[in-house]
Amino acid sequence: MADGWADYFRNGLAGAGTTQSTTQRGTSTMAPSHSKVPELSGIEFDGHAAVRTYADAARKLFRDIAFELEFSSGELYAVLTHQKGHPLLMGVDVKLRARRVCKRLQRMEQLAAGGAIESVHFYREFRRQFEMVIEPEKAKKPAQSFDFQN
Repeated sequence: MADGWADYFRNGLAGAGTTQSTTQRGTSTMAPSHSKVPELSGIEFDGHAAVRTYADAARKLFRDIAFELEFSSGELYAVLTHQKGHPLLMGVDVKLRARRVCKRLQRMEQLAAGGAIESVHFYREFRRQFEMVIEPEKAKKPAQSFDFQN
């Protein structure tokens, strides 16, 4: 039974549609089509607009990851609970183990959602700390004094 599960995940049947490929037993490499992180590293910090672009891109990346993890958690739970467990326990042991495994994915999803929130806080803190650099105050003209001779 355990070998069947290993073959199931090793051959990519559980992750149909993904671009993950296996090279040898126990190792995998990601296909070069996953380019969201290099997109972040390609942003040069050369001004206010670049920091905003970076924060927005990071937020979108974390939101996409959180959505994917949330969806995967439910899907994995459905797959794992259909496995056979101990006959006397009538599948309760399988459901408990599946819930424990999927709980990790749910925690990862919560952390990724927290990363999206923190990217917004990052930009807000940047604006707060460097507001004078971003939008310098215009030099105020001195108040005109009243001319008593005219």
